[in-house]
Amino acid sequence: MSKKQELIDAARAARKKAYAPYSKFRVGAALRTKSGKIIQGCNIENATLGLTLCAERVAIFKAISEGERQFDAIAVVTDTKILTPPCGACRQIIWEFCGDIPVTLANLKGKAERETAGSLLPRPFDRSFL
Repeated sequence: MSKKQELIDAARAARKKAYAPYSKFRVGAALRTKSGKIIQGCNIENATLGLTLCAERVAIFKAISEGERQFDAIAVVTDTKILTPPCGACRQIIWEFCGDIPVTLANLKGKAERETAGSLLPRPFDRSFL
C-alpha cells in the first residue's frame, strides 16, 4: 500500500469517530510525521457550533501535544461528491505547524486529489510578519 493510500485510510477510519450530531458532516484527518507516525483527528461539534473543532486541527493539536514537530503530509476525508478542502482556520493552522506540506483531499467513493498547503493558502500570515 502506498503512503498516500495509508494516510487516506487512516483519515477514513478517523472520520468514523467524528462527533457531528448537529451537522451530520463527519470529517476525518490523518497527519503523518516525518518519522512515519500517523496521528488521526476527527471533527468534534458543540451545540454552539462556534466552538466546534475541525478534524485537521484536532490531528495537528494532538500531534503537537504529543511532542511531534515535523510533518510531511495530511489527508482529509469527507462523504461528499465534490472533494472538500480545509476551512480557512485549518489552512492557517496547517501552514503554521506543517509548512507547505502535501494535503490530500479524498471522499468515500475513492476520489482523491493532492494539493499543497501553499496552494490552499496563498500569501499566508506567519512569523515573518511579526
